[in-house]
Amino acid sequence: MAAALAERSCLELSGAARGPPRRVREVVFSPPGTVPAPAGRYGDSAGGFCYQESAQLAAVTRNRFIRWTTSGDEVELVEESLDINLLNNAVRLRIQGCPLLPGGVHVCEVQSHLVILLATAQTVHRLLLPHPARMYRSELITESQMQSVFTDIGKVNFRDPSNYYMIPNVPGLASNSVASAAWLSSEGEALFALPSASGGIFVLKLPPHDAPGTISIVELKQSSVMQRFLTGWMPTAIRGDCGPSDLPISLSVHCLDHDAFLFALCQDHKLRMWSYKDQMCLMVADLLEFMPVSRDLRLAAGTGHRLRLAFSQSLGLYLGVYMHAPKRGQFCVFQLVSTESNRYSLDHISSLFSSQETLVDFALTSAEIWALWHNEENQTVVKYINFEQNVAGQWNQVFVQPLPEEEVTVRHDQDPRETYLEYLFMPGRFTNAAIQKALQIFSQGTDRHLDLTWDELKKEVTLAVESEFHSSATEYECSPEEFWQLQVEFWSKFYACCLQYQEALSRPLALHLNPYTNMVCLLKKGSLSFLVPCSMVDHLYLLSSEHLLTEDDAAIFDDLEMSRDVVCLVQCLRLIGESISMEMAFIMEMACSRLQPPEKAAEQILEDLIANDTENVMEDIHSKLQEIRNPIHAIGVLIREMDYETDADTERAQPLNMRMNLTQLYGSGTAVNVVCWGVCKIATIRFLICRDLLILQQLLLRLGDPMVMGGGQLFQSQQDLLHRTSPLLLSYYLIRESNLQHLSVLELADTTAITPHKLVSSPQTIVELFFQEVARKHIISRLFSQPNTSLAETSLNWPHLITAIVADFLPLLWPSNPGFLFPECLMGSCQYTQLQEYIRLLQPWCHVNMGSCCFMMGRCYLVMGEGHKALDCFCQAASEVGREEFLDRLIQAEEGEMVSTPRLQYYNKVLRLLDMIGLPELVIQLATLAIMEAADDWRSQATLRTCIFKHHLDLGHNSEAYVALTQNPDPSRQLDCLRQLVVVLCERSQLQDLVEFPYINLHNEVVGIIESHARAVDLMTHNYYELLYAFHIYRHNYRKAGTVMFEYGMRLGREVRTLRGLQKQGNCFLAAINCLRLIRPEYAWIVQPASGAVYERPGASPKRSHDGECTAIPTTRQIEILELEDLERECVLAQIRLTLVQHDLSTAAVAGSSTPEETVALLVRAGLFDTAISLCQTFKLPLTPIFEGLTFKCIKLQLGGEAAQAEAWDWLAANQLSALVTTKESSATDEAWRLLSSYLERYPSQNSLYHRCVINKLMAHGIPLPNWLINSYKKVDAAELLRLYLNYDLLEEAVDLVLEYVDAVLGKGHQYFGIEFPLSATAPMVWLPYTAIDQLLQALRESATNQHNIVLYQKVHDKMEDYQQKVSVATRDRLYRRN
Repeated sequence: MAAALAERSCLELSGAARGPPRRVREVVFSPPGTVPAPAGRYGDSAGGFCYQESAQLAAVTRNRFIRWTTSGDEVELVEESLDINLLNNAVRLRIQGCPLLPGGVHVCEVQSHLVILLATAQTVHRLLLPHPARMYRSELITESQMQSVFTDIGKVNFRDPSNYYMIPNVPGLASNSVASAAWLSSEGEALFALPSASGGIFVLKLPPHDAPGTISIVELKQSSVMQRFLTGWMPTAIRGDCGPSDLPISLSVHCLDHDAFLFALCQDHKLRMWSYKDQMCLMVADLLEFMPVSRDLRLAAGTGHRLRLAFSQSLGLYLGVYMHAPKRGQFCVFQLVSTESNRYSLDHISSLFSSQETLVDFALTSAEIWALWHNEENQTVVKYINFEQNVAGQWNQVFVQPLPEEEVTVRHDQDPRETYLEYLFMPGRFTNAAIQKALQIFSQGTDRHLDLTWDELKKEVTLAVESEFHSSATEYECSPEEFWQLQVEFWSKFYACCLQYQEALSRPLALHLNPYTNMVCLLKKGSLSFLVPCSMVDHLYLLSSEHLLTEDDAAIFDDLEMSRDVVCLVQCLRLIGESISMEMAFIMEMACSRLQPPEKAAEQILEDLIANDTENVMEDIHSKLQEIRNPIHAIGVLIREMDYETDADTERAQPLNMRMNLTQLYGSGTAVNVVCWGVCKIATIRFLICRDLLILQQLLLRLGDPMVMGGGQLFQSQQDLLHRTSPLLLSYYLIRESNLQHLSVLELADTTAITPHKLVSSPQTIVELFFQEVARKHIISRLFSQPNTSLAETSLNWPHLITAIVADFLPLLWPSNPGFLFPECLMGSCQYTQLQEYIRLLQPWCHVNMGSCCFMMGRCYLVMGEGHKALDCFCQAASEVGREEFLDRLIQAEEGEMVSTPRLQYYNKVLRLLDMIGLPELVIQLATLAIMEAADDWRSQATLRTCIFKHHLDLGHNSEAYVALTQNPDPSRQLDCLRQLVVVLCERSQLQDLVEFPYINLHNEVVGIIESHARAVDLMTHNYYELLYAFHIYRHNYRKAGTVMFEYGMRLGREVRTLRGLQKQGNCFLAAINCLRLIRPEYAWIVQPASGAVYERPGASPKRSHDGECTAIPTTRQIEILELEDLERECVLAQIRLTLVQHDLSTAAVAGSSTPEETVALLVRAGLFDTAISLCQTFKLPLTPIFEGLTFKCIKLQLGGEAAQAEAWDWLAANQLSALVTTKESSATDEAWRLLSSYLERYPSQNSLYHRCVINKLMAHGIPLPNWLINSYKKVDAAELLRLYLNYDLLEEAVDLVLEYVDAVLGKGHQYFGIEFPLSATAPMVWLPYTAIDQLLQALRESATNQHNIVLYQKVHDKMEDYQQKVSVATRDRLYRRN
């Protein structure tokens, strides 16, 4: 459409944040010497100031402005920004007792300061604040928030005499005029122009803030150009220089380099222009010359006139004058013209008439007038006109934000609380401030409802109304109908209170126009709103009937006939829209919400319209249709204008060169609110247009008039248009509903994509969130993507930019576009409920991004805990992989990830998602489905089989896990799975399953895995050896089972040196023996396991020597075969070790791996002599260590005290004595000797070895030999006893033994020496140890010095002599008998 933006109507868009109201700092100042003025002397007023560089893209003050409202003696100043959320940006200044003049706030900008000039009824003030350019450099602004210019207002010294002054009583302030003007001179002086009580103007001058000076007052009057100071002042009224008709009712100032022109619109309808520098009136113009006047008007004082200035560097100074007359008004625009002789005149540009009664404010540019009225119904009316181009004087409408409905309709099937809450908290309907004020009144003035968020406020409202309701309800039971009625009554009471405050806060006080950006704002008591151009479609639909009739067809299309057709078509739509009742409108709303076809709803509404057509609307529509030359074409044009469907390339933004001054453009909460509310308004209007268009098309189908339809193209074309209109309506419905969806408050600290918002103004709806986080950057990058654009030279134009931003934003929200950024943003921000609703409304009719929607819905179901629904959605989405941009981005392979087919990559992504959330059953189902897709890809199959195995195993589905393992095509992965299966089932003690699986073609691998684990882990905490034993037993492999248990026992002995370890060792050896006994004898053998537990385990670290070098693994090992007897001996040894440790736990550390010899020594030390003898007999070991040990214990007992005696009974009791005597006379020593004696008798040895070792031990320790031992040994080997005596130099005992021995041989006591037959001719031969006896005699002879030894020598010698004689006799007798 070809119309310029300036020629269209505008929409009002609220810029009020829907979050908590901003914190306003209070500053109170009481000027000394003032007299409190009566409250309510002046009405509320408002105004605004825009920085000079607010349109410069590279400036700190870009898109920043200041607005204020005054009420009594308070002025509230707020700095706004469309780019940055400003901190500390609101201040409420109260000058006690001094009401501010309406329009008495003036802001001036100098290089280093922002100067605020205030004019009250009694004082003038100057406030100096640092300029934002001094606080920040624009290239450093990257944060989303920064300090406002008002941050340091607390440091301002309000009591500084140079910055405020009391207005003197002479000349005094005029009581019947509120005009004022203020400006800064080029020298920095602050000047205030005020109406004088005497009827003229006086100018009060404050010296520069940084230079000393005095305050002066100058009066401007026509009769003199002399400057009159306060000293010697004489009122002009007394002199008669001027009269009350000179009283200015509107003042404006235009500053020059070294002068200022002061324009005064006076009560006498004349405009006077003063030069402050010359104190001269340079021009007087009678404005009644430019308007039709009557005598009454000329004589009446002009109290309602207004004056505004607009300056353009190229066009000069423009003056806009509003001349007020009863029931009408006129705007006159003049251009100031100067001649060479400094004479000035006004060049009349335009006169514009208006019929509105009360003008509130108007603003002037060099081309336009914007005006704000209140009509007779006290409703707000805003219009604007381009006075240069609009010759016909036709004002353009501004469609202001209507107030909420006065009453809320609650159906009987609705809950009143839910209905009212939904209506109250619908975004854009009530401000937070209005609801909070109503809540304070409703809660009887409590102040606890401050700074509440949207959700907190909702809870407080519910609590307040419900508590009021319950406190007022009577005690008796009431019917449901009465209860419902009571609820409606209290909620409607609260709603009326909200409505009252909403109306008060949304009442416009002034217009604010930024001449640099062409931005126009409505300033209200509680907020501000922005005026933005309408699109042509919305413009035509919203125009009133009389304006639509006068619409310039050439401004719509170049084709005039098509323009007329479109206007007539819109008139038809307007007729339909005005005829639709609330109930009919509700039919379409419900159809869209319940996913019913809009065409059917339109048909039903049409039937209701026809049935209730009392004003012949259908005839009017039919007659209008007759005027349309080509209805089908006109409808198609209208549809095209409303359709935002784009291709992927158009929608995808170019990457933005993120220059600092673009990153935050239109990023503040205010700009976000405006843009999103603009989109919502457009969607709401377009929804109504599409609804009415559907009804009109149903009407055309019903009429079926070939003349109306333009020939024979009726049915097919109309059906095609119906199918195009219906998705359009649903798209706008979806966008509108998204704009009304509140954000969910996240209580999680680990949101993934979007950081928690801690801004001054956080987004409140999902569309606001999307614009702030995603869409804004895309849009800005498109708008500023021209590579040759110089940002420093770029000037921002608000009407064009806001239109372009909204136009670029709608395609990003458009459901049928291939881009999927909006749902992605909702997902990333964890807005699952809103995303579900969005997709629910979208899926039945939108066939774009169907797979992406299914995937997103699956994600939502996962969060909601509905896993099986999620899986169904994921499976549906799989069919669209490779066709949709979002799914293509989703499956992009990560670094190091195996690349496969797109659908397999999609399945892998979903599997990881399900795994991360912890849904193994769904992982198994999806992986099983994916396997069919991976039929030709064995690597992917292996991955999926592994995944199935893992999750079956996690779920305890052991059989299924085994099946998945066996089906894995990758041997390495199969082995990994097998290893995991073994470990997990062992940890769970599910060993029966592990043993009974068949392991076809995997038997050796299983055995190897279990063996490696058995040899690698702690023996007492894991039972891998027992598992392996059971594994072999189950398969009747008894030899392997025996080998396993024997190895287990060996390792237990080496590594687990505890009582429990020895017990298990014994059991292991018994189990091994049992295994071999089950085998045929010729096969009952096993291979001795390697000593030292050196096993080659996979992944084991190499063994190193003490210097860190790897030790060489022996290439060959000696193989040792163990038979059943060997195992039985090992079993005996193990049992004996256990007996030893049970008797003495301290031996556990050494007993486990001790050899039989070492075990014997340990047993002897412990006193377990019977056990030691048993062990020696088993392993065919000599008993010598036992006899030596027992002898030593006897010696210790004999030499020890009572403590040793008491200890001895413990080990004595562990040995079986033939007859234990426990009488008083019998001591432990006696019993020990008895035990030794019994052993010597019981275990004879060759050559009396044991006797000899015992006697050796005794003699070595110098212990006299017990008689029983001597007697015993005499019987066994008297000769050896003699040699022992000689060895230990016991000569006397040796002599006695020789004497007895000789006697025994001769027949005297021979039985004591074991001699069966003594010396006799008939008996066998006898013998004596002559060598030993000779050694004895030699020893006695050598010690002849000892008399006793001589006697002993003689005895032996004599005895031997006697023996020799008897031997000779016996020898002769024997020889004789033989012969």
